[in-house]
Amino acid sequence: MQRVVLFLFVLVPAAAIAQTRADMQCKAAGKDLIYNCVIRLARADQPVSGAQLMVEPEMPSMPEAHKLKPVKGRPGKGPGEYLVRLDLDMPGEWALRVRLSAPVRDQVTLHYAFDERGARAVRRR
Repeated sequence: MQRVVLFLFVLVPAAAIAQTRADMQCKAAGKDLIYNCVIRLARADQPVSGAQLMVEPEMPSMPEAHKLKPVKGRPGKGPGEYLVRLDLDMPGEWALRVRLSAPVRDQVTLHYAFDERGARAVRRR
């Protein structure tokens, strides 16, 4: 059995077991707490093109109290870029669960602090 598992591991390409990486840039849209965001996705250092994705915003400090309806991402201008318009209900730190359903199934959670200017990444331990 160990030989079979080892054999399969050797045959699986590295891209198939690679995790999706994501980063995001957001700018305030000029209206209170509405942000235009660009999410960049990559796997094995290659942009993820043709992705189907949903972004679920939730405030980690107040779970379930500030959990918003998922927003569908749409293709951006560059490879691996997706556009999302977030309409949040208060400033502060938000966890953004990015769920991919195609071409691969994966999930990435981004933590960003939002204010009147835009958003910045929050490093979590």
